[in-house]
Amino acid sequence: MVKRLKSPVSGFPREVQVVIISSFFVALGFGIVFPAIPVFAKSFGVNNTAVGLVVSVFALARFSSGMISGKFVDRFGERNVYSFGVFMVAFFTILTGLAQNYPQLLTFRAAGGLGSSMFSIASSSLIFRAVDDAHRARALSVFQGSFLIGGITGPAMGGALATISLRAPFFAYAVLLIIAGTIGYIYLGRAEAARGESKVTAQDPITLKEAMQIPAYRTALILSFVSAWALFGMRSSILPLFVTENLNSTAAFVGYGFALAALFQGLLLMKAGRISDSKGRKQVIMLGGYIVMIGILGLTFSINIWMFLVSMSVLGIGAAFIATAPGSIVGDVIKGKGGKVIGVFQMSGDAGMIVGPIVVGAISDIFSFRAAFGATALIFSIVLILGSRLPETRKMAGSHEPTISLNDN
Repeated sequence: MVKRLKSPVSGFPREVQVVIISSFFVALGFGIVFPAIPVFAKSFGVNNTAVGLVVSVFALARFSSGMISGKFVDRFGERNVYSFGVFMVAFFTILTGLAQNYPQLLTFRAAGGLGSSMFSIASSSLIFRAVDDAHRARALSVFQGSFLIGGITGPAMGGALATISLRAPFFAYAVLLIIAGTIGYIYLGRAEAARGESKVTAQDPITLKEAMQIPAYRTALILSFVSAWALFGMRSSILPLFVTENLNSTAAFVGYGFALAALFQGLLLMKAGRISDSKGRKQVIMLGGYIVMIGILGLTFSINIWMFLVSMSVLGIGAAFIATAPGSIVGDVIKGKGGKVIGVFQMSGDAGMIVGPIVVGAISDIFSFRAAFGATALIFSIVLILGSRLPETRKMAGSHEPTISLNDN
């Protein structure tokens, strides 16, 4: 008799399943459009700095609107803000595809970042609220896994569409966003009706002032900032140049390294989530932190392409453990709704993505690539220091504090 495989989303509340499934379409679309953005911007005759600005303005818009989006979530609810945010990105993505000059392109990309902030905070708020401590990290790992899979499969489709027209990927992205927003609005509404609002609201929203008084929340903000700096900032800025200029290899091997990191991260995300839920957040942070540190040091001392590929694989393994830990901590401590609290948490990660590439790039310009990797390792050591001092936030078995059950469908 053949054993039936369980779906990765089985066992979660319906609204969490909906967010995970619809977020896959968002990630797939983003993967389709991401490679086309620099080429499309370059088609307007601008320099490389202006091309980079098109990429960073999206993150800047997300960062600047985090508090506002969080306030919207507290006032209008996750379903409405999630759907509106996705539809908003879809609308401005269509306009981006229709842009006739660089200023229009820049403006529409920035506006899309505002919508991205809304649906990101709304989806995180829903997962934090609807899933209990014993299953939260696994839910976040599946959620992030859906983004990872979409991000991996999307570029190949985007490359094919770009051969037809540089504007085609934007329209394909918009269609997938409309699908995601429609799924979210319809099925989140059905899930709310089936469960009843009284069952899913654990308590009144926690204020930002109250959250900032919790040491674990402050630690989660720093962990998110530093992790984004190391795992996104370093990889997105100097790694491709290091491979081509210092290791004298090709852009193809850059792609292989990124693919290996994504593969190992994807394979271990669920495992890391289960360990976090069973053993606690602190253990996962320390384990992932040491593995990531080994990966960064491996890059620092890489002298050939094979050392680079091994180091990228190690980074992917460590990222699987680090990725969900800060979010799980935030979900543990807010115990209910807290849109502004989640908004500030998202802003901390966005800040790392903005600051990291600039600082690491400057260090590599002034000194060397290896000095930049070494500086990143020094910054990342903060994760190990704070992780060793972190009080465990996961509510262990035996506690009689009421929680929202995964089986309460």
